[in-house]
Amino acid sequence: MSTLIAIAYPDRATAEKVRQELIQATKEHLVRLEDAVVVDIDENGKVNLHQASSTTGVGALGGAAWGGLIGLLFLAPLFGMAIGAASGALAGKLTDTGVNDNFMKELGAKLQPGNAALIALGSTEARDKLLERIKPYGGDVIQTSLDQEDEDRLRAALGNEAPVA
Repeated sequence: MSTLIAIAYPDRATAEKVRQELIQATKEHLVRLEDAVVVDIDENGKVNLHQASSTTGVGALGGAAWGGLIGLLFLAPLFGMAIGAASGALAGKLTDTGVNDNFMKELGAKLQPGNAALIALGSTEARDKLLERIKPYGGDVIQTSLDQEDEDRLRAALGNEAPVA
């Protein structure tokens, strides 16, 4: 089962460093990461989402490949690639995988200008190893889908106190 964790940081650079730690942990098979998005709010109050991968780009690439293949059948591979890339990019743009974009924007709107948050969705069997990786960066736990005991462990590792009920 996937777990959602949102942690606030003082700036985007710190949130990006933690995301890179998670990506490296994925390569080492310590975590199965479905999505990891950095959300920040600029001085004008605009919420920005920084996705780890672009579904538009992936869709365009896949569409171009299929369009080129189909275009070969009709002796117009370049035309097929162009049509395939355009339709693939559109499909990718309309596809929302991982954490819901509206949820991320709502959460980002609660941040102070200049602050950032990392929202990660995934699962792990190596929680202690993962906690050791992100512990040096600190951060404030905003929201999780963890049970209370695991959320308290996360807060303690990051130097947070549990919120007052």
